[in-house]
Amino acid sequence: MGIERVQCDYVSLDETFEIGKEKYHGQQYCHIYFARLHLMRTLLYSLVPHWKPNFPVCTVLELEEGKECVIVGTLYKHMKLKPRVLDEYSKQKSVVPLVKPHNFMHSDDYLVLEDESGRVKLSGNIIPPEYVTGIVVAVLGKESGAGDFLVQDVLDAGLPPQIEFPLKSGEDKYVVLVSGLSVGSSTSNPLQFQLLIDHITGHLGDEKAQLFASKIVQVVFAGNLVEIPHRILNGQNLASEDFARMSEPIRELDILLSQIAAGLPLDIMPGPSDPANFSLPQQSLHECLFPGSSSYNTFRSCTNPHCFELDNVRFLGTSGQNVDDLDKYSDAKDKLEFMERTLRWRHLAPTAPNTLGCFPFTERDPFFIESCPHVYFVGNQDKFETRIIKGSEGQLVRLICVPKFSETGVAVMLNLRDIECHALSFTLDL
Repeated sequence: MGIERVQCDYVSLDETFEIGKEKYHGQQYCHIYFARLHLMRTLLYSLVPHWKPNFPVCTVLELEEGKECVIVGTLYKHMKLKPRVLDEYSKQKSVVPLVKPHNFMHSDDYLVLEDESGRVKLSGNIIPPEYVTGIVVAVLGKESGAGDFLVQDVLDAGLPPQIEFPLKSGEDKYVVLVSGLSVGSSTSNPLQFQLLIDHITGHLGDEKAQLFASKIVQVVFAGNLVEIPHRILNGQNLASEDFARMSEPIRELDILLSQIAAGLPLDIMPGPSDPANFSLPQQSLHECLFPGSSSYNTFRSCTNPHCFELDNVRFLGTSGQNVDDLDKYSDAKDKLEFMERTLRWRHLAPTAPNTLGCFPFTERDPFFIESCPHVYFVGNQDKFETRIIKGSEGQLVRLICVPKFSETGVAVMLNLRDIECHALSFTLDL
């Protein structure tokens, strides 16, 4: 008698990230900043009375020297090492040498707060390395004689409200998170991926292992599914054999994914190396790329960022661009801290559109986090890391850095019953 696979209710919440009727008419990016400021300011104004009840709220234009007040606005971080397009064209190369190439921070960086009325330089009790351009905050302080605003305290929006965690059922149900398969790259090992597939589809191991595999209800691939050889993508006209070589990794991926789709539901998200649009939110990969797996109704091509619910447990995830970009322009002890900040700022990608490509939305900012997820994952990281963070209203969020599978051979397994998770390692010493 065969073992039956456990079932699970799935709801997709990707609508916010779909670029539907929005069109590009040459519009500027200021609209997305206005939408963000408007949304966040309304929210922060409602929090200020509980935070600093006895201080007036001003705009930048209304500041008076020595008068203590609260101002709300968007932060801009002035960074002298930030690469500028114009520097590439200027005759004299920039005199300032670049620090370690992956990070552009400098001890002279400073923050400016701006709203519609003006902008003011911040000094005092605010630490530039923790912040990036694009966050909306409330600051308490007073204007100093030198014309800058002396900050005494900073308030960010805090974790958004969270839907109630479903009552713990006695049943284990698992979700597998994988990222960075990079099929077609030199680091990708087809045998390793095949082992992963056999494990989650229940074709490996004894009856006990099969019973365990039958409790897997969902697989999510978070970006960088394939890697197309760079020498082909050099902007020159392609020969016919190059076209074949370009589609090879995608064909191989389709064969592998259809083995999973035959047995259980799977979501795929595009990442920076996939054949999708570059700017966030990345739109779902077209199903015609996957003739084999898309013939199964278990196969879903999703956006990046990706939001969904499984048995009323809410997941939110990205393929890693938002956190990797924060890592270039700010400082934290680990990637999980960057993830926690995005939740506390209630914004998935604060550096978009400043240093992270994004679509120029005019009416809304899709990266605003309205509802707090129970599980927040980020793909294509160097190693598996996880912890639980708590909000002031009892919110609990499981943060997960999903490592690149092609380099580490590690996938992540999460139990829906109690959002506990562990690494699944497929290392091969050949």
